[in-house]
Amino acid sequence: MFEQLVEIERKHQELADQINDPDVIANQEQWRKLMKEYSDMTPVVEAYQLYRKTKDAIAEELELLGEKLDDAFRELVKEELAENKSQLEELEKEITLLLIPKDPNDDKNVIVEIRGGAGGDEAALFAGDLFRMYARYAERRKWKIEIMNTSESDLGGYKEISFLITGQGAYSRLKYESGVHRVQRIPTTESGGRIHTSTVTVAVLPEAEEVDVHIDMNDVRVDVFRASGNGGQCVNTTDSAVRMTHIPTGIVVSCQNEKSQLKNKEQALKVLYARVYERERQAHDAAISENRRSQVGTGDRSERIRTYNFPQGRVTDHRVGLTLHRIDAILDGDLDEIMDTLITTDRMQAMQAQQE
Repeated sequence: MFEQLVEIERKHQELADQINDPDVIANQEQWRKLMKEYSDMTPVVEAYQLYRKTKDAIAEELELLGEKLDDAFRELVKEELAENKSQLEELEKEITLLLIPKDPNDDKNVIVEIRGGAGGDEAALFAGDLFRMYARYAERRKWKIEIMNTSESDLGGYKEISFLITGQGAYSRLKYESGVHRVQRIPTTESGGRIHTSTVTVAVLPEAEEVDVHIDMNDVRVDVFRASGNGGQCVNTTDSAVRMTHIPTGIVVSCQNEKSQLKNKEQALKVLYARVYERERQAHDAAISENRRSQVGTGDRSERIRTYNFPQGRVTDHRVGLTLHRIDAILDGDLDEIMDTLITTDRMQAMQAQQE
């Protein structure tokens, strides 16, 4: 590990020299690429430098304790030694975590797809609640959100909704949201006051570009049709809605939110690229080793990941056994505690797998 850290520190300094080179600065594309690589390395280098500094301090303190000291000073040195030893252990853990290979998709934007599952109208209403939760979370993190396609239910909410979230590290935090979200509450449509259980499926896909996955447009069938539902005066009057079918995989994408057929085609193509890329990525991961799949779970749409229990005011994430009794704040986008726990658990499991 330490040989790797020495090499990273050397490379980091080399990158620092390059990004300050006037010739490199003049080439903005190259400069941005090198700057990102430099920024990614910086946390590892800073932790390693602090590790070395702490280790040197421990050596000096041990040497001091071998000399004649008055009692008060000896106690002070012992306290500092204990603190530095504790810090050294924490730094070793931190460095090990930082050296775990980063998910190449972590910096990508995400396409989120929410669909009502079991529960009919109540599931659609909760799909609307989840959309608002993610929209509020994006707002808190200063990410941008763009609705791509919706299918509204008669009583409100969504049978399904897909939207793009644009922002630094969006996928790194939202990728754990894929799966089945269960809600337990008394529906507004229920006069008897009985608690119902409904489900909503969430899929989080990294936004894919043409360099990430190849799609031959000869393999894509494009159909246009008249949009349906609520959406303004142009809906139901022009063939602006678009359906794309990727024949090799059978993936079907529909977009009808925009008045322009061209815009709907652009949106549908974005979703198609993301879904094909996600399918290829999951097939690749499964081929490498099924044992490597994180126990936290980042992609199985059939996995029940979380329960929102309104009568008890609690939210439980079943993958990490985390229960929080502040359902209103969470549905208002206060998701960081859940996200941080999932990220930490995932990294710890990856670290253990690396050591096995």
